Amino acid sequence: MLPLVAIVGRPNVGKSTLFNRLIGKRQALVADEPGMTRDRHYGTAIYEERPFHLVDTGGFDPEAVGMDALIRHQTELAIDEADVVLFLMDARAGLTGADETMLQLLRKGNRPLVCATNKMDGPKQQALIGEFYSLGVKEIFGISAEHALGMEGLIDAILDALPKSDDEKPDEDERIKLALIGRPNAGKSALLNHLIGSERSIVSDIPGTTRDPVDVELDVECGKFQVIDTAGIRRKKRSGASLEKLAVLRALRAVGEADVACLVIDSHAGISAQDSRIANLTLEAGCGLVLVYNKSDLFDTQADARKQITQLADDHLSFVTFAPGVTISAISGKGVHRVLPTAARVHRSCSQRISTSEVNRWLGPIEEVQPPPAHNGRQVRLYYATQVKTRPPSFLFSTNDPDGIPSSYRRFLHNRLREAFKFEGAPLRLFFRKRGKDKSDSPSG
Repeated sequence: MLPLVAIVGRPNVGKSTLFNRLIGKRQALVADEPGMTRDRHYGTAIYEERPFHLVDTGGFDPEAVGMDALIRHQTELAIDEADVVLFLMDARAGLTGADETMLQLLRKGNRPLVCATNKMDGPKQQALIGEFYSLGVKEIFGISAEHALGMEGLIDAILDALPKSDDEKPDEDERIKLALIGRPNAGKSALLNHLIGSERSIVSDIPGTTRDPVDVELDVECGKFQVIDTAGIRRKKRSGASLEKLAVLRALRAVGEADVACLVIDSHAGISAQDSRIANLTLEAGCGLVLVYNKSDLFDTQADARKQITQLADDHLSFVTFAPGVTISAISGKGVHRVLPTAARVHRSCSQRISTSEVNRWLGPIEEVQPPPAHNGRQVRLYYATQVKTRPPSFLFSTNDPDGIPSSYRRFLHNRLREAFKFEGAPLRLFFRKRGKDKSDSPSG
């Protein structure tokens, strides 16, 4: 399971700016107006080859009423689910009574706690950190999320607080964790029921019937599985109830825990932008992916089904062409027998380890025939590469200039790696490190 870090604090202390800085994207809405973040935003960060989920919360006001009280409740839900809490305060505003009250509440939660003061953009702000130590916190990190100052120490503290990973346990007697994910009413529970041959999950035409993940262990010819049926992942504006939002968070965490995710798609209704977003979540989580096209029985002919599914996949899921597809009818059972063998094959692919000598035999001709483009007037070199991790397969490239390798060339290496070593259904991670340095990793999915 990918650990979850919740960023909490009063309104307008810079939580969304820090969230965007840590995940490397402008995903959360950022403005000077307090209270811009009303809901929770999720993303995935990777540092030193360790991925973790981040959740950005709305401003916490202990005395809030009305809409602000709902925002506070969303924050409380995020804290309950978090493995680490990152408590952010505002150096310019100074220590407030609300900060003190919130810290008391966080200490009762018995979660690893990392404290930071934001907006420390210059010497005047740096001098203000002293008053925050009156909170009795052992270490407070002074940062500027907007200008990326002081981030290294904060990131190290987050990584130290994360639960230890048992990601690379031996494969013997290990069950393949398989998450059934997708939009509400796509047929996940019907698929699970057919896989296990019993009514383990409630099947209904009412979207959102499944709120908590349902785990089932299966021993079949192709392997041993722990199958997790999750709540349907809705678009945020349609998931209004707090209970359902908590279910969505648990579904996202199930993806982080899974070795392989089966994205169940209502092929008759069509592939939506939400299906694309869910597929992207599996990539961010480093999870293997199988595309399961359900409800094929609703087409007039199987030829019609194949034609529409191919067209829809080309239009909406072109970024996961490496993921195998299985066409099924979860109600009649047609094609369901191919789901678990396909998932087992993807799991083997995600667990594949390529020797360093093989990787460098692959890299040598590429470096000679199509080296990286020059950067700032000098040639960028790739000295060697090695696989540093499985699940997902992750490769480290030694170079003289990590920042000089453009995204287009990273995609080129990514595609050539996949061509050479297949990695069916497996997301790949590429890291670039300056030779002789320890912390110059630059991740690329």
